Amino acid sequence: MTDTSLYGTGRARAAGADGEELLRRGTALVDPPLRAAVDRLHPSTAAVCQYHLGWDADAAPAPVRHAAKRVRAALALLSVRSVGAPERLAAVAGTAVELVHQLSLLHDDIMDGDTERRGRPAAWARFGTGAAVLAGDALVVQAVATVFRAQAPGARAAMEDLIVTVEQMVEGQAEDLALERHALREVSASRYARMARGKTGALFGCAAALGAVLADAPPPVVRALRKAGSDLGVAFQILDDVLGLWGDSALTGKPVGTDLVRGKKTLPLVLAAAVESAEGRGVAELLDSVPLPQDRVPEVMRRLEAVGGRERAEAAAARHVASALAALDAVELPGAVRQEWSSLVDCLSRRGH
Repeated sequence: MTDTSLYGTGRARAAGADGEELLRRGTALVDPPLRAAVDRLHPSTAAVCQYHLGWDADAAPAPVRHAAKRVRAALALLSVRSVGAPERLAAVAGTAVELVHQLSLLHDDIMDGDTERRGRPAAWARFGTGAAVLAGDALVVQAVATVFRAQAPGARAAMEDLIVTVEQMVEGQAEDLALERHALREVSASRYARMARGKTGALFGCAAALGAVLADAPPPVVRALRKAGSDLGVAFQILDDVLGLWGDSALTGKPVGTDLVRGKKTLPLVLAAAVESAEGRGVAELLDSVPLPQDRVPEVMRRLEAVGGRERAEAAAARHVASALAALDAVELPGAVRQEWSSLVDCLSRRGH
């Protein structure tokens, strides 16, 4: 990915380090309350969560820890900075959103049958399906409780916001599973985008807006922040699709190419199959044979390269990023905060998640 593929200007490059600092600050804000939430659980459930989060004695190596940065916590931090609210509200919002995110990862691994997460056995593979499901259930309860107990003027509205977000996530995940049952050419890019907006965009949008909701910020600002976060979430999901095919498994913590074998309808595949050429039709025909034999993966990858599947997906991600930035430009934000948004967007665009 080139420097301009997702951002398109030089503004963020001048302050690229600020994006990393936002990720670090977001992590520092949410980790203590996140640990406290896990500590409140039954010891056996807490053990599953601690393992999943990499807090156990056999913690993951540095490259994997790097991949697990609290992106949504950084968005929560920018949410409160955008409206001049105190950072304690970012800690509340970021913790709640991170708890929901970790729930989704625990359950996603089970639904997808993924036996690895961040370079080692997934929680369900290590502790069993029942224990991992229960751990996810416990985390979402703690997420709602975190907002419910918040001392903030917009706590009630924020709790309703979080519940709606979880509903949207469940719907998006259900659609993701439903798409696996369709032939590749039956899935349009617009249907993929609707799925991604629920599966990933909803929680990004919540992260970007929840701190402002807690602070009882003006509705137009909250809507703009939510729109920006949602669009970033869709872009993030697309880039996740790209990394699933062309990424480094040492950084992603999961084997590359598993989406191909399992029949997931990721955007590079959807866009490649829509190309009216022998290569595009070949992608669709190969991937409609589920499960795809492992020895056919190189042929699929060759055909994807031939029709520009990666480039098409990255261009789609760039359009969602541009939409996010336009949403931010539609409201008046402090200049320094707007620059921080640009820096975080640029940092996420270059991620090795």
